[in-house]
Amino acid sequence: MKKTIKRTFRVSKYVIYKETLVDYKEHFWSFLGAFFGIGLIAFIQSHSLAETENIFLIGSFGASSVLIYGAIQSPLAQPRNLIGGHVLSALVGVTVYKLVPDIIWLSAPLAVAFSIVIMQYTKTLHPPGGATALIAVSSTGKIPELGYWYVISPVLTGCIILLIVALFFNNITRNRSYPSHSRFIRLLKKRHTKHTK
Repeated sequence: MKKTIKRTFRVSKYVIYKETLVDYKEHFWSFLGAFFGIGLIAFIQSHSLAETENIFLIGSFGASSVLIYGAIQSPLAQPRNLIGGHVLSALVGVTVYKLVPDIIWLSAPLAVAFSIVIMQYTKTLHPPGGATALIAVSSTGKIPELGYWYVISPVLTGCIILLIVALFFNNITRNRSYPSHSRFIRLLKKRHTKHTK
C-alpha cells in the first residue's frame, strides 16, 4: 500500500511538472502563426473589402487559431478538420437559415446540432465549426445576405489562409510538425533510406 502511494505521488509530481513546463519557443511560434494568420485575414478585410462591406473575419477563426497554432498535434486541428469542419458547418448554417430564417430559438440549436453530427459523420470534427454554423443563423446585416456565398467567402477562403500560414509556421522548426501525420511520414522515410543503403 505504501509503495503504491509513493508511486502515485511520483507519477502525479511528474505529470504536474510536465503540464506546467513552459516552452517559450513553442509559445513564440504559436504567437507568430496566430498573429500572421488572423492578421492576413483582417488586412484583406480592411483594405480590399471595405467598399463592399463584406465580412471576411469571423469569430470562429479565432477559435481555429487556438487549435491550429497552439495545439497542432490535436486531431481536431488537422487540415481535414479545419477546412471540412468549417465548410460543412457553414453549409448547414446557411441551409438552416434559409429554412427557418426568423425563429432564432429554433434555427440556432438546429444549426449547431446538425453541424456537430455532420462533422462527426464525416470525421471532420472541428469545434469552431459549431460557431461558424451559429454565425450563419444569428448574424444580422451582411452575412445573411451572402447566402451560400458565405461558405466560399469568408469561410473557405479564410480557412485556406489560416492553413497556409499554419503549414509555414508549424513546420519552421524541427520540434514542430504539422499536419501531425507528417512526423510519421518522416520516420517512415528515414527507415526506408536506412534499409535501402
